[in-house]
Amino acid sequence: MSERTSPIRHIPALAASHLLHEWVMSLCLVVALAAVIAPLFVLLGLKYGTIQTLRERLVEDPIFREIRPTQTQVFSSQWFAELSSWPETGFITPTILPLSSVINVVQNDSGKTKLYDLVPTAPGDPLLLENDGIVPVDGEVVLTTEAALESGIGVGEELIVRVTRSQDGRKEAAESRLRVVAVLDQRAGSLARVYAPLSLVLDVEAYKEGYAAPARGWAGATPEPYLSFDGAVLLLPEPLPAITRTGLIINSGFGRIAELSAIQVRALLGFLPPQDFAAYDLFTPGSPVTISSLRAVDQKLRGRTRALLPYVRDLKVTAAGNTLQPLGLSINAEQAQLLKIPETPWGGYNGNLPECDRLLQALWPSAKGRALTEQTEHREVEVQAAGVGEVAFALHSAGTTSFERPVLPVELLGVLRTGKQRAITFEPDGQCFAMARGGYRGFRLYARSIDDVPVLYNKLRSQGIDVLAEVAAIERIHTLDQGLTRLFLLIALLGLFGGTAVLVASLYAAVERRRRDLGVLRLLGFARRHVFFFPMAQGLMLAVLGLLAGLGGYAVLAGVINQAFAKELAVGEAFCAMPWRYLPVFGFSTLILAVLASLTAAWRATNIDPAEVIREQ
Repeated sequence: MSERTSPIRHIPALAASHLLHEWVMSLCLVVALAAVIAPLFVLLGLKYGTIQTLRERLVEDPIFREIRPTQTQVFSSQWFAELSSWPETGFITPTILPLSSVINVVQNDSGKTKLYDLVPTAPGDPLLLENDGIVPVDGEVVLTTEAALESGIGVGEELIVRVTRSQDGRKEAAESRLRVVAVLDQRAGSLARVYAPLSLVLDVEAYKEGYAAPARGWAGATPEPYLSFDGAVLLLPEPLPAITRTGLIINSGFGRIAELSAIQVRALLGFLPPQDFAAYDLFTPGSPVTISSLRAVDQKLRGRTRALLPYVRDLKVTAAGNTLQPLGLSINAEQAQLLKIPETPWGGYNGNLPECDRLLQALWPSAKGRALTEQTEHREVEVQAAGVGEVAFALHSAGTTSFERPVLPVELLGVLRTGKQRAITFEPDGQCFAMARGGYRGFRLYARSIDDVPVLYNKLRSQGIDVLAEVAAIERIHTLDQGLTRLFLLIALLGLFGGTAVLVASLYAAVERRRRDLGVLRLLGFARRHVFFFPMAQGLMLAVLGLLAGLGGYAVLAGVINQAFAKELAVGEAFCAMPWRYLPVFGFSTLILAVLASLTAAWRATNIDPAEVIREQ
């Protein structure tokens, strides 16, 4: 041995020579370690393969990620926007009432019609995209397998749908021709369904409710906005008895009645009432006043000379760059004579929404705001009113007024006040207002993954929304995963104890058998620290060989298990499959345990006295 060569460099070679010399004993130790390691690998493979197969089957089937409402509720557009921003949400689209989503489909072979469910879809719909479908655009539909078989219509063919309704005692129908772009896999459902863009579904619902769908040429009415007010001013030549005043708010929808001074009447209506007139304010704190409430009070005051004028507070509009707070007033000839004020050009309030040309008029102040009057008299003025959404329309000048504020029909202010709670639109073509959709009656919701289903389920339940989801099936997989993990850890712990005991005993016995050889190494110049590494080198070599043998045993056993269950597995699935990312962890853990197991033998090797070897000689 060269003086420049460190003795420790010879330890691995000497340890390997010793293992080869006692190859039978070494082979037995390798087999013993493999018998411990291989079952652990198989157990981990069974755990991972089983759980992964179940998870993939749930993940691949979007039904397990679906969350369905159990009750019919109204969901606003803001609610859908909020829900779509949740990180657990994978897909959501509004739906309509089930009875409104039924359409007639003309059968290809017989020409007869049959009822099908119409279901809305949108980009990203997992039920379509994961079942051999594509998301249709306007003019296109996707059919389920059952729908395609019943109708006899396939991909690329034309589907004729008919929508029927009953209007004023007569039957009406509208028809549309749509192109079939895909037929879904059988897994998507066994019912005959037609998947279409939300716009078509909403048009079908609107048509069934009696409204028109201009984009499809379906005739019908326009949904008019209802009128709402903040209250009503009751003007009479003589005061009302207390009992009569109390009776006005019983079963009328009003909550309170209060006396008004002339100045207060002017603030609400823009004019002073005649002297000695009694004025009362009828209102409901926190709630709007509707037409039915006004009619109920009118009925209670039959036979009395009176004027019941609804009002709207603090409503502002923008006209010609100026922010205005108009008055709402509609006075007929009889009321004008009673109150000694001019009749409004558009007539009096009669409880109904007037024609648009009568509604879109204005009287501009002659004293205040003269510049606006000069620009707008006998001309149109573009006006914007804020609410749920801004509404822009044109007002026709009907002349001037001596009031300090512009005067508009009170019905127009009632429409604009409604626009603060419900979205309204203005149709330029028809020059009239229409009620926009206030909400939707349901939804189709899919979680991003099956792990997000319980989170979404609990969030919706906390909002008071009753939903159904496959939470139980998903939780069973989680429970099974946790149970198998605990079982694996217990068995692995027992296996580690057994493998460590085998290594400790075998390496300690090897040191005892080689006491004389280790003593000779000490005589040849090996220090205690050099001899210390001899059992450790052997332990590492045995651990590596045992790990390789265990992997080989696992590969054989996993192949046999997967082959035995091949009939129950789909393509790409495996009942026993260990992720290879665990191999470095197992390898490192095995080597650490081998080092720890060899410490006892290494300590014993350092206590061998070379003098004992000389005496034995």
